[in-house]
Amino acid sequence: MIMLEKYITSEGHGQAEIVEKKSRFIANVKPIVSESDAVSYIESIKKEYWNARHNCYAYQLGENNQLQRYSDDGEPGGTAGMPILDVLRGRDIKNTIIVVTRYFGGTLLGTGGLVRAYSSAAKAGIEAAGLIECSLNTEVHITVDYTLSGKVQYEVLNKEHIIKDTLYTDKVEFIVQVNKALTDSFIEDIINITSGNAVIEKGKDVYLSKRI
Repeated sequence: MIMLEKYITSEGHGQAEIVEKKSRFIANVKPIVSESDAVSYIESIKKEYWNARHNCYAYQLGENNQLQRYSDDGEPGGTAGMPILDVLRGRDIKNTIIVVTRYFGGTLLGTGGLVRAYSSAAKAGIEAAGLIECSLNTEVHITVDYTLSGKVQYEVLNKEHIIKDTLYTDKVEFIVQVNKALTDSFIEDIINITSGNAVIEKGKDVYLSKRI
């Protein structure tokens, strides 16, 4: 399975509301892992806002956004679901769903007004949820004598890698999380600074996230 070196997704659930000519647009945003997850979330929003006129949504899933779905839920075609999806596409936000609920305020907004309102609500929802960048890292196990542990620790921290754990037995084992693209050069650096006196093994690949 191909794994992306990095991708952007929503950090968690977020909610935001905007008002346009007395119509309320409530955006709910959530990270998802599957289409069934998305469908369940849409149903839960419809139950929560059962008296709303429209619950429009969009989501995309997959490394290359292979799965994209959207719905205008009764709004004029192209005025709700697609503008919401465009917010996800604009920043390539993966594995995320946005549902925008509309309570009609009595004034027609027109095609342009609806597009702007749904887009604005979706953007506000994303801001409320927050975004994270997930980077693919490889866990590297480095075992050395105590006399070399200081050199290894300095090299790891100097290169801004992450020491996940340190195990102390008759030797010292560092479990280091290294950006996957830099793994081979990092291992070469460790071999050089320890004059080949380190036992190095590649472990599993893991995603680490940071807020952006």
